[in-house]
Amino acid sequence: MSEDHKKILKKQLWNIADTLRGKMNADEFRDYILGFIFYKYLSEKMEIFANGILKQDKVKFREITPAMPDFEDYLKAIKEEALEKLGYFLKPEELFSEIAVRGKGGNHENEQFDEEMTGFILEDVQKILLNIQLSTMGTDSEEDFDNLFEDMDLNSTKLGKTPESRNAIIAKVLTHLDKIDFRLEDTKLDVLGDAYEYLIGQFASNAGKKAGEFYTPQEISQILAKIVTTGKQKLKSVYDPTCGSGSLLLRVAKEVDDVGDFYGQEMNRTTYNLARMNMILHGVHYREFDIKQEDTLERPQHVDMQFEAIVANPPFSAKWSANPLFLSDDRFSQYGKLAPSSKADFAFVQHMVHHLAENGTMAIVLPHGALFRGGAESHIRTYLIENKNYLDAVIGLPPNIFYGTAIPTCIMVFMKCRENPDDVLFIDASNEFEKVKSQNILRDGHINKIIDTYRNRVEIDKYSKKATIKDIVRNEYNLNIPRYVDTFEDEIDIEIKPIAKGLQKANDDIKKIDEKLSEFCKELGIETPF
Repeated sequence: MSEDHKKILKKQLWNIADTLRGKMNADEFRDYILGFIFYKYLSEKMEIFANGILKQDKVKFREITPAMPDFEDYLKAIKEEALEKLGYFLKPEELFSEIAVRGKGGNHENEQFDEEMTGFILEDVQKILLNIQLSTMGTDSEEDFDNLFEDMDLNSTKLGKTPESRNAIIAKVLTHLDKIDFRLEDTKLDVLGDAYEYLIGQFASNAGKKAGEFYTPQEISQILAKIVTTGKQKLKSVYDPTCGSGSLLLRVAKEVDDVGDFYGQEMNRTTYNLARMNMILHGVHYREFDIKQEDTLERPQHVDMQFEAIVANPPFSAKWSANPLFLSDDRFSQYGKLAPSSKADFAFVQHMVHHLAENGTMAIVLPHGALFRGGAESHIRTYLIENKNYLDAVIGLPPNIFYGTAIPTCIMVFMKCRENPDDVLFIDASNEFEKVKSQNILRDGHINKIIDTYRNRVEIDKYSKKATIKDIVRNEYNLNIPRYVDTFEDEIDIEIKPIAKGLQKANDDIKKIDEKLSEFCKELGIETPF
């Protein structure tokens, strides 16, 4: 039943997105749709929580109005509890469904949206979104809700040229969303969280190159998550230094029974807001996640912290300052060299290794060139293998697997305390995928093969190989996968004589057919085509 409900919910939410699709780009209307879904989620969560408190008084949260004798006392008590447990507060009249009803003309019975009956809610909605943030001022959750809805400019002309037209489109979206049951009371289901992830993925597939700023395809997320949780049922902490929408962090949580705390850093402000929404919407308590907005390499926010699991899909070959001052930074100092300013791939590796706990595992997606490029990158690779012996595995992925780029990529896995210190596992999964339209995707079978091979460290002909450290030294620390996994296919021996004989017979048959056609043409009195 839950799977069926998830499918229906996904379809309903994507259909609602159609309301805005013609008005703006995918990455723009994404912020409005996901923001309104989040507002509805906060409202329903607030109502369920408040009704639980009021149950003994046999009062519903919606029934609390200024006309009640104890109105102020009720609100004060509920607000205190809500800020402690939920981290925010909404008044009864600020609930999503109340605003949605007013938006369609105040008619609770009318199921259909009637534009002529639309109530003006534009200013109220903008004020409520601000009030959610203001309710957290001075509390432990203030940072987690700070400017959370700043990308939802309801006065933007992209929604409509006039306040009336903008109001109409917003009222329509809220009306359609109000009909959807998120089933939040069933705490065992994560129906909404699953649907939210689906929407983020759909927006990514429509956003082209910009998709890489906030989304890692679910298949890659699964591989990274399964790798860093190998042999573990609980994690004290998980960290993503380029966390985007937070989907990769949440994916790790699905692979274990419990994650103590989630940590992340994201440079893009809009994506940072999306990550915080994503965490809260998936039921991660505001005290259990710490997402920061800053440039990870230039201004790291989780200084001197170490994490049990680290995952990342950084922007491929991004530029960074490579400021010589970083040579005294603990993240980079021991290597003696910095990653080149034109390619920050190994700067991210160094950053992550620095934050990796002794019992931890980290998995990072990198462009294939990071395996064999020379210069400072070769020096850093050599240090990680020769001096530290942290590299545990290299996994080659198919090309065209990420949105917005077709370049081949790989996953590098690092551990400080390796169970198999004498070899490095190389997996060539670059040819195992399914092509769907213009995108290559990994099916469950492809993913399971990668994970089973990694966890069991098995050698499979033309697929995986355990290379000794001596093998890597002989290759001068070049990690290009074909140097270790032989995928060469012997050419099929071809017998020339039978083929030549077959061609001669085919030529003879063609001549006979030509002669027959010539005879028919003569009988019909028409010119022969030969």
